[in-house]
Amino acid sequence: MADGTDMRHAWDVFGRADQLGTLNLLTPERRQAATRSVRTGVTFGLTLPLDALTTPPFGRVALQHETYAANDFSWGDSVTALDTQSSSQWDGLLHVSHKSLGFYGGRNEGTLATTPLGIDAWARTGIIGRGILVDVAHHWGTTDALVGRALTAEQLHEMLHAQGTEVHPGDILCLRFGWMDAYRALADSRHEQYMARPSCDGVSAVEGTAEALWNMQVAALVADNPTVESQPGSRSAGFLHHRLLTMLGMPLGELFDLDALAEHCRAHGTWDFLFTSVPWNLTGGVASPANAVAVV
Repeated sequence: MADGTDMRHAWDVFGRADQLGTLNLLTPERRQAATRSVRTGVTFGLTLPLDALTTPPFGRVALQHETYAANDFSWGDSVTALDTQSSSQWDGLLHVSHKSLGFYGGRNEGTLATTPLGIDAWARTGIIGRGILVDVAHHWGTTDALVGRALTAEQLHEMLHAQGTEVHPGDILCLRFGWMDAYRALADSRHEQYMARPSCDGVSAVEGTAEALWNMQVAALVADNPTVESQPGSRSAGFLHHRLLTMLGMPLGELFDLDALAEHCRAHGTWDFLFTSVPWNLTGGVASPANAVAVV
């Protein structure tokens, strides 16, 4: 246990200077094995448009983009504002720090210059491996993903068993809660108020969840909601971002577009695929647009 908390850390598993966290589980052998999940060659983009949310969550800045004529025969893009977390995105290991324990590996602001932790480390290899999808909304039979239900580790195991999916070390676990459908059903006039403090179905934040994901050797956790974990949270459950990002070095993907992929998986009864993503090579970056594709 980390001092003064109920959280276990994995800072010595890959070394205190590590920048990849559980992405270390994506070995060349596992990437190669992941290609066996390609059956048809059909692809599904998993990234929402950068301007999909006119009001991004938590007061983040919306995309401001325009094109311009560079000369008589060519055009360019001008982006005057872009928050890397305003649409489908990866939370990097710099996204959250614990008040007393710091960032992943025990880093603090004073040590980041010598032991960096930016998302550019992920860009150098990409996030490529076997993806598995669990359509939580379908298993629950729910249509309103804004309620705040918490998916427990026990429920996750039951869903995986029900759909016949075995988790392999290094898998990228993708959870569809049906958030985009529920968000689109809101009146436009409610978007700004809702996004200030979004409530949503998500993963339970208790320590048992982190323990289960670690024991499954999941390389990254992805969801279609704004926070991965259920909201509103509670002091008793804790903060899953601390448990996974800070303590275990497990990347979190938020606001991924999983709807079309889920429809395909339901129709064919297969829930694994080749997952590919290349985060931005942004030196010292906290987060990145997802740039993710599933190949089924």
